[in-house]
Amino acid sequence: MDKLRFQSFGSGSSGNCYFIGNASSGILIDAGISVRTIRKNLKNIGLDFENLWGVFVTHDHADHIKAVGPMGEKHLVPIYSTKQVHEGIQKSYCVTEKLYSSRKFIEKNQTIEVGEFKITCFPVSHDSTDSVGYTVEYKEKRFTFATDLGFVGEEVASHLALADYMVLEANYDEEMLQRGHYPAHLKNRIISKTGHLGNDQAGKFLAENYNERLQHIFLCHLSKENNSPEMAFNTIQKHLAGKEIIVGTHVHLKVLERLLPSELYIF
Repeated sequence: MDKLRFQSFGSGSSGNCYFIGNASSGILIDAGISVRTIRKNLKNIGLDFENLWGVFVTHDHADHIKAVGPMGEKHLVPIYSTKQVHEGIQKSYCVTEKLYSSRKFIEKNQTIEVGEFKITCFPVSHDSTDSVGYTVEYKEKRFTFATDLGFVGEEVASHLALADYMVLEANYDEEMLQRGHYPAHLKNRIISKTGHLGNDQAGKFLAENYNERLQHIFLCHLSKENNSPEMAFNTIQKHLAGKEIIVGTHVHLKVLERLLPSELYIF
């Protein structure tokens, strides 16, 4: 049986892009890094654009959509998202090549099938035109992506509760953010319910909602200015340990790098 594979190509405000698939095909969640870098990373795992069933976009902020124009119109990779996200993409300053034939519209809470993968998008709370997370099902395994969200709402929680593997935002350390140089309005935006998920928020949610199905947690979208990989890891580990959930024994925990690809995970 061809096993599920995952690799982060980039995670953070400089650009987000995640591959999930198998040895012969797959999809991308977001395309916020350069087309050249995406192709290089795909080639490193034996794939190319023709092996992609599509790019599934979470929302229309630049660090998630930089490459969707050429990916869709030049390289003919279908670009999936909600109608509102697509409207935001068309208006975005960073998408110089607009989408036409490659646009694919999906509805929240509806499951579509591409290749061997079942994909469901669900609403998350963020200050974009529209914003969604994704659950990808493959051979009875579930991989859920929840990034750029101000809080974990009921629908997000219901998807994460069924995940074998998850990518979850841990954007900022609360103390670093408050001590930092950001102006007050930006700090307020980040901590708001339409902002980002902090280390403590992510850790509390994971500790209170852990179940034995969950095998891997990948922490994503860390702030360069207001977080560090060590802080994110230690905070989440501490919250889990408070519920006697031991990292490395009960669940694996990994912080995804902002600018470099992760290792290729084969589950």
